[in-house]
Parts: sequence; structure tokens; C-alpha cells
Amino acid sequence: MTNRLANKTALVTGATSNIGRAIAVALAREGAHVAVHGRDAARAAEVVTAIREAGGRAESVLVDLDGSLAASRALAEEAARVLGGRVDVLVNNAGIYPAPNLADTDEATFDRIMSVNVKAPYFLTQAIAPGMVARGGGAIINLGSWIVRLGVPRGSVYASSKGAVETLTRAWAAELGASGVRVNAISPGVVHEESDSPHPGDVMMRGTPAGTSGSPEAIGNAAVYLASEEASFVHGIVLDVDGGRTGVAVIAA
Repeated sequence: MTNRLANKTALVTGATSNIGRAIAVALAREGAHVAVHGRDAARAAEVVTAIREAGGRAESVLVDLDGSLAASRALAEEAARVLGGRVDVLVNNAGIYPAPNLADTDEATFDRIMSVNVKAPYFLTQAIAPGMVARGGGAIINLGSWIVRLGVPRGSVYASSKGAVETLTRAWAAELGASGVRVNAISPGVVHEESDSPHPGDVMMRGTPAGTSGSPEAIGNAAVYLASEEASFVHGIVLDVDGGRTGVAVIAA
């Protein structure tokens, strides 16, 4: 622990597994007091316990972030309450990944993806950013995806939702930057926890410089950087943490 985020508070949405969990753990490791958001009380409690046992500070916040204005406002209020009145770092990580093709996408699926992946972070940021502006600083980190820029033949609605998030990142950076609020995004490649079984996404990382899928901890480390003062001159970027998937020519093995 180097305490790069000492005296900071952070809300991480979708923090009960995989990337969100790793980000919450990484921020807490650097001294942040973290609100671990999720829908499952047991899973949120497990993350909170792990952080506390490692010497960090964490609380759970249980709200179904369904895209409604009411849910986003409720989460903002509850997070501020458990964190002592403010949120210094907001990580918009929660999302869903149904991946039907064009012909099989119904209206309900389309609306649900857009509600959870775009509306929810939009209205959560709307609820939290004014407090950051009033205090003269803060950091907002959105989660994009490599498939925004490198299309695959399924999941076009998910890809477009993440494209919207990356566009919002740049727009919010322009809107909020002069007030001291930095807004950036992370675009992960194929990332998953270690398993004895092959992951279906591993094939997409063949031929990349990394040559393999990434760990959730890699995304956690990137979030620490963007949340910290080390990134004080970084505004409106999408940081690719994807093993070179989008930036380097891929030759499938």
C-alpha cells in the first residue's frame, strides 16, 4: 500500500465480481474508503470483508441500478451517507452483456441494455458530479470496451452502449474539467478471473502482443492511476488495457 488515495472516498458500481471487485480492492488498497455497490447482499459483504481484512475501509450499498433516475439518485445518496458525506471518485463499472445478433434482438433486450449500461451511469454521474464541482475536484472513471472500435458479429447493442459511454466520457471531460473534475475511461480487453476451464473469449486474444486474456487486477491498477494525482493532467481519454487488442494488428494463430 502506497496510500495514493489516502483520505479519498470512492463508489464502485457493480463491485461484487470480476473487474468491479478488482477495482474496489485496488482503490481500498491505496487508502480510499470504498462503497462496494451491488444487488446481492452476500456477495457485497464478501468483498467488504476481504477489503477490511486487508486493512482497508469499505461499506456495501445495495441498489438495483436499473437505469431509472430514482435508482441512480438513491445510490448516490446512500453512497454519500456511508462514505461520510461525499464521493471523491466514481467508477461507473456496472453493466450487462446480453449478446444476441441483430435478428434476435427484441425491444425489451435493447431497452434493458441501454438502461443499465447508459442511463444508469448517466444519471448517477448527474447526481454525484455537482458535489465534486462544489468541492473543486473529483475523478470519474467509466468502463468502455474494446469492441467499441473492433466490431464482432454479435452483441451490437452492447457495443453501441459502450460506445455511448466512451462518448459521454469525452463530453463530460469538456463539461466538468474546468471545475477540477477529471473524467476518463478504461477500455478492457478480454478480462476474467483465473479458471481451470477455457474462457470463450480467450480466442479473441490470440495474436495480440499479450497473447492471452488479462486479469481483473490489471483494470484495478489502471483505475488507481486514473483516480490518483498521478493522472492530474489526464482528461477525456479512453485508456486501452487490452493486451494490444485494438492498437496492434492481430494475426490469429
